[in-house]
Amino acid sequence: MYFKYLALASLVILYCLMFIGGYLESSGQGLACPEWPLCPSGFLPSAAYLTEWTHRLIAAMTGVMIIATAVASWKVVGSHKNLRITGTLAAVFAASQIVLGAIVINTQLKATIVAIHNGIGILLFAMTLLTAIYAFKLPRGATIKASVGSVE
Repeated sequence: MYFKYLALASLVILYCLMFIGGYLESSGQGLACPEWPLCPSGFLPSAAYLTEWTHRLIAAMTGVMIIATAVASWKVVGSHKNLRITGTLAAVFAASQIVLGAIVINTQLKATIVAIHNGIGILLFAMTLLTAIYAFKLPRGATIKASVGSVE
């Protein structure tokens, strides 16, 4: 049952991430924090880096949630091929987005890399949306399978 809400939460946080990323790009703040993964002020940002730092923090949380959803898509009782495929692709796209985000910063917002980053972001959103849809089509009461050797 909780898997459905994990998939939905992954979709919602991803949408928020994409919204903030679009804001950063359109407002010209894409290089507000010119170092990766941390800003020059260290772990906690100064006011000048707050928006970009927030984008990176939400990106990290989104990556963890999408990867957790992908792992759970293989373990949930009643999961089917489409659910596992979309969940796995979402995790692959999430990992590639993190790498591309670093490359975008290191190449000083080279247009081609930014376009690839945005394009894969759309694919990531599509796979996360499909994963959430498939999760809500699971039979009522579907639970995560216990690991081999665990005590229930």
